[in-house]
Amino acid sequence: MGRLAVLLVQAGPALSDDDPTGSGRREPRLLGPAQIRQLAAELAVRPTKTLGQNFVHDANTVRRIVAESGVGPDDVVLEVGPGLGSLTLALLGAAGRVIAVEIDPTLAGRLPTTVAEYAPAQAESFEVITADAMSVRRADLPVAPTALVANLPYNVAVPVLLHLLGEFPSIATSLVMVQAEVADRLAAGPGGRVYGVPSVKARYYGTVKRAGAVGRNVFWPEPKVESGLVRVDRTHDQSDDPAVRAKVFAVIDAAFAQRRKTMRSALATWAGSPVEAERRLRAAGIDPGVRGERLGVDDFVRLASVD
Repeated sequence: MGRLAVLLVQAGPALSDDDPTGSGRREPRLLGPAQIRQLAAELAVRPTKTLGQNFVHDANTVRRIVAESGVGPDDVVLEVGPGLGSLTLALLGAAGRVIAVEIDPTLAGRLPTTVAEYAPAQAESFEVITADAMSVRRADLPVAPTALVANLPYNVAVPVLLHLLGEFPSIATSLVMVQAEVADRLAAGPGGRVYGVPSVKARYYGTVKRAGAVGRNVFWPEPKVESGLVRVDRTHDQSDDPAVRAKVFAVIDAAFAQRRKTMRSALATWAGSPVEAERRLRAAGIDPGVRGERLGVDDFVRLASVD
């Protein structure tokens, strides 16, 4: 990955006297439909399908996302795909610090100005990194994030979520907005119709649950699909060692590559032969005749540890 561009703007005196908590911390103003379109026109930006861009323009929706995330003044929030800054501003009203990762240099370049205009009291707590979220590493961020809150680009939502959870063990809580179908897959439990690779891999990091639905009308442009919120609370039950995780994920991938097959057959290539697959399954206490969709993450972890 090339050198990352980091923009940091420090605010001058706050312009608003809105301080409903009496904490001395003035609340950011949030973006509405008119502001979103004005910013887009100023930047000559049209949302692109390639980058999975759909901008949230409803203040109540971003307030709800922040509330569901539970972030507070002690949190450093990592936001992916901030776009024009709708969710960013709401996060700055609750979190101690927000680090945004934006792949579009035009949008990334405008964000500090937007924050300075709409959240002057919080501007010094905001940074934006111009980068592909799939390429971000621990050394690229100034501090370790404690939470991930994002409207993820729908075309790469699962890879981005899994990459960030793996790269940043410091992330204790994640709340992401994804396509409703993807949200169902991530939150599905063993035996469910849509339970699969994303479900098991997300559970490697902790508990996963649906956290609500989001209507199409809060986006510009309005997407053709419904959206949903997914929350992941890290438990640290599994190893943070990338080598261990890679072995477990390899077993998961093999088990679901042909999901209608029994584990004995599905893991034959991974293990080297059906006989060796059966030996490993029995050593892990797993019925060789079961299908992968019936197994939980702990089963795959045990299986990956069998020599």
